[in-house]
Amino acid sequence: MALQGNLRDFSATEILQLIGTQKKTGALMMEWNSERALIYVSEGRIVSTRQPGLSKDDPLLAFLRRVRRLSDEQLRGILTIQKESNRDLEELLVNGRYLEADELAGFLERQIFDDLMRLVRWENGTYRFDPHARWPSPPLVRLSIEGALIEAARRVDEQKRFVGVFKDPYALLSVRDLPDPNEPLSEEERELFAIVDGRHTVQEVVEAAALSEYEAYEALHRMLQANWIEFAGRRDPGVRPAPGPAAPRIAVAPRRPWWRELAVAACVLAVMLGLRRLSAAVDPAAAPPPRGDVFAAAFERDVRHALHLYRRQHGHYPRRFEDLVEARWIGARRAALPGYLLRYRPSDDGAGYALELQPVR
Repeated sequence: MALQGNLRDFSATEILQLIGTQKKTGALMMEWNSERALIYVSEGRIVSTRQPGLSKDDPLLAFLRRVRRLSDEQLRGILTIQKESNRDLEELLVNGRYLEADELAGFLERQIFDDLMRLVRWENGTYRFDPHARWPSPPLVRLSIEGALIEAARRVDEQKRFVGVFKDPYALLSVRDLPDPNEPLSEEERELFAIVDGRHTVQEVVEAAALSEYEAYEALHRMLQANWIEFAGRRDPGVRPAPGPAAPRIAVAPRRPWWRELAVAACVLAVMLGLRRLSAAVDPAAAPPPRGDVFAAAFERDVRHALHLYRRQHGHYPRRFEDLVEARWIGARRAALPGYLLRYRPSDDGAGYALELQPVR
């Protein structure tokens, strides 16, 4: 019997529970107005909620951008290579060494939970299960449907509570007390805590976090409950916080002609598809990003990603930081951070580099 119908009769949760109980393999497709959803399952376990290949609205791509794991320059390179090779995003990320397989699996799980939070709230629409559809490659994750649904339902309930607590997006957050050094906070949560300074609103802190929206609110709620942070007034929409020090300036050459950019893209494609042996040079130990500024940490990550991409094309790191900008591996507007001086020093052989962000006094 075909598994298809209307979500008014059976909810998305009930359909997924049936698929899990019967250990089905295939793809569940759902539609509601202009929204579409796709869930690949293998023997009753969720392996993906995205279409194979790569599109600009790919949920995994959007998630990696949201959590600051892919820079604009990396995204440009991935889209160029995928257009020519027609390979799946997961394969590109692992084989291109953007992410290790274990790290990517963690991001996939988080992205799937985000999608399930949206789907379990659908009250209308249609569904259809295709038992012949298969995820085209060995899956990196295999989530229990029952466990995933329980977690998604918990998150939906928690999100309702967060909406009540953080009901004003323009409320200012300030530090009330410092967490214990032994408190089990992730690096992303520590960066989130670093931007709470009484000058930034709830909305700004959430948007700056290297976390999904749900994860950012969850972390803020935990910090509020622990009395580490507190509400400190309100800043009306359109009013900006007091400006910081001026941004350091870096000389940038005029934009290159389109044919030179095309040549650069072709070189990148040739390197990624034809050369498997990358430079064996090992980066020197990187200095940690400034602990007190989440924007500085995110800025430094983006610069390091761009430097790695440059090395993949040229076989060495740039002689000057300006070379990275002129070759458009990083945009001119993203090459400086207000309040910080960027110091870049390549090694003599171009196999390594030192990068520092120094606060401007």
